[in-house]
Amino acid sequence: MKAMGAKVGRLKITLLKSKHGQLANIAASVTGLGLRRRHQSVTVSDSPENRGMAKAAEHMLKVEKA
Repeated sequence: MKAMGAKVGRLKITLLKSKHGQLANIAASVTGLGLRRRHQSVTVSDSPENRGMAKAAEHMLKVEKA
């Protein structure tokens, strides 16, 4: 856990390809990140949970430091 007052990293994640036709766990990971349509971007905290969801769908996403 981060110390109080420490800056938490952020990730900017963009959905490049449609989740239609993907395996259920990949589509669920994309939805869990808050992405609903192509070319939509969200900013999420840089946590192991969010990194894991992004890794599951890395072939469809663009991940950048925010």
